[in-house]
Amino acid sequence: MGPEEIKQKASGTLADHLDLEWRYVRPGTASGHFLVKPFHLAPNGYLHAASIIALADTCCGFGCMASLPEGAKSFATIELKSNFLSTAKDGCVSCVANLAHGGRTTQVWDATVNSEQDKTVALFRCTQFLLYATQQADGKGLSK
Repeated sequence: MGPEEIKQKASGTLADHLDLEWRYVRPGTASGHFLVKPFHLAPNGYLHAASIIALADTCCGFGCMASLPEGAKSFATIELKSNFLSTAKDGCVSCVANLAHGGRTTQVWDATVNSEQDKTVALFRCTQFLLYATQQADGKGLSK
């Protein structure tokens, strides 16, 4: 997935609103980052956990899009977990996401978020449920 396609898919979404930038998206891996701005911070002046989760989940999501098996049309995050190890107040926060399991119905992704000082800010894992043409997300679960 090239930079222009990524930018187009992200246009108008949370990723766009948070100024997430993309280094690469390839099958099995994705990397992005953002420069910390006031809207990324919590009221205490440190990086908001939701900003970190948005970066990690979006990296995993773009990686998932680039890694869909034949016949899969989309995906939905069904589980995620974050361990926060440090924080940042400024600079660049980056993420690398890697496919840990690529099945026909689910994918499991691991991501590491680092600060500009190369400190690990968070470890992240999510599970993506793969959607096929006969399925659609109806807001209450999945229906056929």
